[in-house]
Amino acid sequence: MKNRYIASFEAAQIAEKEIPQFRAGDTVRLGVEIKEGEKKRVQTFEGVVIARSGNGIDATFTVRKIGANSVGVERIFPLYSESLKSFEVVRRGRVRRAKLHYLRGLTGKKAKIKELRK
Repeated sequence: MKNRYIASFEAAQIAEKEIPQFRAGDTVRLGVEIKEGEKKRVQTFEGVVIARSGNGIDATFTVRKIGANSVGVERIFPLYSESLKSFEVVRRGRVRRAKLHYLRGLTGKKAKIKELRK
């Protein structure tokens, strides 16, 4: 059971941030703020959401992209992080699972996710 002050603080934090609807299999483009000494810059990170976990202010999601030399790069982001400056869903994926960890073992065309048609 949470303290009511903590619960109200978390509700205020969630209300500030505008996050679009997304789920596992979607391709997202994130603008992540990077601090290098005194300077700050926004770097984009685009990849497939392979998992979502938690709820409320503690929610996180994992994004996987294929980097240079076909090396897979995964990053776990808190959903309501201050370092997330932009959040855009590029395309919707058609998957039947909530966690797509099987993509780690696939390469090339096998790792593609079909687009969801409406």
